[in-house]
Order: sequence, then structure tokens, then C-alpha cells
Amino acid sequence: MKEFWKKNKKSVIILFSLFLIIGLWLFLFILNFNSGKTVYGVTFSEKYALDLGLDWQKTYLAILDDLKVSNLRLVAYWDEIEARQDVFNFTDLDWQLQQAQARNIKVLLVVGRRTPRWPECHDPTWLSPLAPLAIEQQQLELIKAVIDRYKDNPAIYAWQVENEPFLAVFGKCPLLDKQFLKKEISLVKSLDQKPIVITDSGELGWWQQAASLGDILGSTMYRIVWNKNLGFWDYFFIPPAFYHYKAELTKFFHPNLKKVIITELQMEPWTFDRDMTDLTWDEQEQSFDLKRFQNNIIYVQKTGFSEVYLWGVEYWYWLIEQGHPEIWQQAKTLWQVK
Repeated sequence: MKEFWKKNKKSVIILFSLFLIIGLWLFLFILNFNSGKTVYGVTFSEKYALDLGLDWQKTYLAILDDLKVSNLRLVAYWDEIEARQDVFNFTDLDWQLQQAQARNIKVLLVVGRRTPRWPECHDPTWLSPLAPLAIEQQQLELIKAVIDRYKDNPAIYAWQVENEPFLAVFGKCPLLDKQFLKKEISLVKSLDQKPIVITDSGELGWWQQAASLGDILGSTMYRIVWNKNLGFWDYFFIPPAFYHYKAELTKFFHPNLKKVIITELQMEPWTFDRDMTDLTWDEQEQSFDLKRFQNNIIYVQKTGFSEVYLWGVEYWYWLIEQGHPEIWQQAKTLWQVK
């Protein structure tokens, strides 16, 4: 035995350490931090509803009155609000906020250049010829116009400044200038005292930079993704406890952070490099279906986050028009079953 130990000591230690790490990782899968107090919301994009060929106002009202959501993340798209330079049109966003306010729905409003939905930066056409410094000045003027218009709206409880600004690998946007991001945040704080939400990728981001800048940290949570080189990539190996402890560590290192929330829980298929409407039913089900909806809710509940915004509500409504109301009906239970 002593001879065996001398010859194989290093291998035994490595093997034992490997089993210990695997055992601890597997143990994380059985941890459940569900408090039963999760508040669910959805992100609504007028742009995406139109891309799906939907009547966006009808879709929006169905979300409010049929799903009866309690929380909304809405978006102030630059190219919609300022299609012509220095000419602001808030008609559509005014209507969305009026409808939410009438129903006592809490709204998280996203402002800035980089906002939800591809290509992330929704630039008006007149912006491209401008020099970088001129673009930054126009960006600040946009933010000021949005905040000034809505800062007294009681439906809005927080401002999200930019969308996943540290995720450089995704979207058609210029590289992040952290100092300018700080300038944007300072501007919003000077105009209104509502909390600032800064978002980051749950799987690809470390959260620490984002957490240092805002009052609330928002994270994505994707369970299966796709790219042209690897195909589908399933995050089956990440336990719910990973997100829970990541959040707890982030709050420990950033004690001024009010909370960590999920601002984008994957609840629709990955669209490859095509539009959703071009995918076959089989292609959609490769990355999302009713079972995945149910499993993703169970998964996020185990993480223990108190506030979760689901991604893909427009898709659920589009499915109804394709003769598949199952996901929409399942979603109703999140707000209508006590």
C-alpha cells in the first residue's frame, strides 16, 4: 500500500480533487432558494411585435388585460422617438405608459442608444454621418428629453440606462466607452431620483462593473443559445445556485446595490440568423417549447430572485395566431393563479 501511495500519490490526489469538485457541483443542483415571492414581468417591444406581423397595440392590450401582468419593461427606441433630428415624437410610448398607468402596472423604462432587441443599437438614419463626439451629445439630449417627459409618471419605478453595455460580443454597436456610460448615468441621476438599473449577461458577464454603476443590477438568463460555429449550446451544466451565489457575492462586494433582478429570462426560441417568422415549427422547438417554458420557470424560481422579466411575450401572442395558444395559456398562471 505504501509503495502504491508513493507511486501514485499525485494521481490519487488529482482524482480525489476531481471527484470532490464534481460532487460539490452536483450538490449545487439540489439547492433550492425559492421563497415563493417571485414577481414576474415581461419586456414589450413594439418593434418586435411589428416584425412578427402583429397589430402591436392589440398585442400590448392583450398582455395587459388577458395575461394581466404586474410589471413591464418598456423601451424608448431612439429611431422611433427621434426619426428626424431634434424632432421628438413620443406618441407610441406615451400610449404604452398611459395604458400601464391606468392599470397600476409598474414600469422599468430603458433609455439610451443600446436597447433591447436586435441589432441592440437602434440608431436613427440621420445619426451615421455625425462625428463620435456629436453622436454622444445627441445621445445625451435624447436621454434628457425622455427623462424630462416621464420623470413624473407614477408608473415608472426605475430607469434602465443602456442594455448589457459590457456585452461587446453581441449586437451592432460601437465599443463601450465606460466614461461616457458614467456620464449618461450621472445625467439621469441629475434629472430624477428613481433607481438606476444597469444590466449584464448572466452567462458571459462578471457583473462587477455593472454593479458598481447602478442601484439595481439586471441580469439575463439564457438556457440554450446558438451560433453559426457551434450550433446549439445548452447551459444544462449551470445549476440555479450558480446565479444565486453570484448575486450574493456581487451584493457583498457592492453593499450599496439595492438588489439583483433578472431582466431577461429566455422564453422564446433562438432565431439562428433568420427572422422568427422564417423558422419552421420544428426549428422553433429545437430551442423552445411549452416544456422549456415550464422548466425555465422552475429553474428561475430555484435561484431565489425576487423580480424576473420574461423575454418573448410577443412571440407567445404570435403563436396564438399560428394556432398554438398553449404557451400563452401557461403564462397566464404566473399572474392569475394565487
